[in-house]
Amino acid sequence: MTGQYQLFLSKRLVTETKIFDGGVLVNDCGVIENVLNRNDANKLIAELKDRIEVIDGGEWALIAGVVDSHVHVNEPGRTAWEGFRTATNAAAAGGITTIVDMPLNSIPPTTTLENLKIKAESAKGHVYVDVGFWGGVIVGNQNSLRDLVKAGVVGFKCFLCPSGVDEFPNVGPKDLELAFDALEGTGSVLAFHAELEDESCTKTDTTEEDPEEYKTYLQSRPPKMELNAITLITDFLGKTNVRVHIVHVSSSAVVPLLEKARAARVAAGHDAWRGGVTAETCHHYLTLSADEIPRGHSEYKCAPPIRDMNNKEKLWKFLLEDKLDMVVSDHSPCTPELKCSNNLEAWGGISSVQFGLSLFWTQLSARGLDMRSISKYLSVGPAQLCGLQNRKGMVKAGLDADLVFFDPDESFVVTSNIIRHKNKLTPYIGKELKGVVKKTYLRGKLIYADGEVIGQPNGKLLLKDFN
Repeated sequence: MTGQYQLFLSKRLVTETKIFDGGVLVNDCGVIENVLNRNDANKLIAELKDRIEVIDGGEWALIAGVVDSHVHVNEPGRTAWEGFRTATNAAAAGGITTIVDMPLNSIPPTTTLENLKIKAESAKGHVYVDVGFWGGVIVGNQNSLRDLVKAGVVGFKCFLCPSGVDEFPNVGPKDLELAFDALEGTGSVLAFHAELEDESCTKTDTTEEDPEEYKTYLQSRPPKMELNAITLITDFLGKTNVRVHIVHVSSSAVVPLLEKARAARVAAGHDAWRGGVTAETCHHYLTLSADEIPRGHSEYKCAPPIRDMNNKEKLWKFLLEDKLDMVVSDHSPCTPELKCSNNLEAWGGISSVQFGLSLFWTQLSARGLDMRSISKYLSVGPAQLCGLQNRKGMVKAGLDADLVFFDPDESFVVTSNIIRHKNKLTPYIGKELKGVVKKTYLRGKLIYADGEVIGQPNGKLLLKDFN
């Protein structure tokens, strides 16, 4: 062994499969060289002597950095809502070492190679963590998709209902045919905002209801919209080999349909991960329920909506049965004036990128589960979705040393003064969460400690020829 090394030690080293007393050896390129038990780690310290820096977290857990594959950064164009510097600052504080930016809400949206270049230029030099990018599928841009794949986008997102911004129109069945044809053979993935109105949905009358009551908004986006969308999507699965992903599953009722579609693809010999049919849910759906949302508080509004307690528990059941593949933030911020008390008119999006790890652990620990699920659902799953599994998401030799010291026993209260994303709007203010991020390392370099982000932004853009 040559060169200089770091050895990260913890009495609770967490992988997807086990928790043990051990260490992570990192080389001078910021790559994990080995994962060791304590005895072997001690031998290595004696062997390498002055060529090894020992970083001992003691009782703090040592986990793989979180990969949040669903973040709306909004820059350029809507930087009053969020930006790369603030979003990645908040991510580092939350133990997230990689985010993947969604293609809409920025102006221009990430729907052409030229637009991707504009976005990458706005991000360059302003990211504290590594950043990947989704491309977008909109009406008429099918000829741009392969260029975006070559540039390194992790996949593509589309909407089956209005997105909320004019620059990113939703698509219909004919547009999807063109997109699937363009993506065939690329290995890329098409992700769906899976809500689709039909006559029964659009006729839902909320005009006589109080718009400040959350239930009024909830009635306007029934589970039928998600079921409609999944039905349309599954109609395509027998006609294409393109991987399909469903973002932010809100209604537990759609999961059996997804399971059936996945089983059919696996039976047909589809060799992609999970048969090329994957799905995520979000921290807000696993943490909050409709019955607890106070009147006039649209910071809880998102699309699809937060549903009832019974639905929340079913989502947890499906997640732990591996019928859902990952948990993400869907961090979708806006300015304060867009979060008015009228739930029908307010912007639909929840800000939470900084608190996802603690939100998830609060719920996991209350259910008697251990930290292995953090690695599985917050790191491994999102990395696999985005094709980053050979670089990110695990404590494993050959991968980037993106590591987090996490105190699973300490708690804190969310207050506006600790929020690092641009606008301090979140439904979690005042809530006590369990689990505190102590230190965050990106490729072995300390980027967050003791409540402060360390140094200048040194994250990478996970694209080809854009750094």
